[in-house]
Amino acid sequence: MSDEEREIAAGATESEAPESRENGGNSGTDASSRSLRPDRTGLLIGGALLAACGGLVLYGVLDTGDKPAAEHRAPTAAVTYEVTGKGTADIAYQGRSEAGTAVVDHAVALPWKKTVQVPLGKPPLVSITLGEKGGQASCSLAVRGEHVQTASAYGRFGRATCQAELPSATPKE
Repeated sequence: MSDEEREIAAGATESEAPESRENGGNSGTDASSRSLRPDRTGLLIGGALLAACGGLVLYGVLDTGDKPAAEHRAPTAAVTYEVTGKGTADIAYQGRSEAGTAVVDHAVALPWKKTVQVPLGKPPLVSITLGEKGGQASCSLAVRGEHVQTASAYGRFGRATCQAELPSATPKE
């Protein structure tokens, strides 16, 4: 290498930043050049949050109509279940859930009576099962205060079921 080439190489080495010399001369990866570039991750997150907030505000402005509370819940009918007799019985009945699932009470002392709200379109139902000692029990069902059905169970493990139909929750066309 000539004297001139050595001087040029020495001048280039002295002009490099100390950080780039430590990194093997890779001037594109030093800390000073990284700090000059904007952090795009922060900008992207900020932009996404701003867009989400704007969407919520826009939804609130466009959806200003008040909806009655009845639209949010399924319409129901008052159903009264009653079991008369002496002793105990297992009682299954349509409960308050919108899915219309049954509730089962075991070894209930008789007489028993319960009024619940049953979703329209779900058939109200009460079923009784006598125990090992047997006996006699009757179930009855009333919809909106009107008697609908009565049934009786006799003897060991006797069974009876009372059921009715409720109108559908959706109107017929």
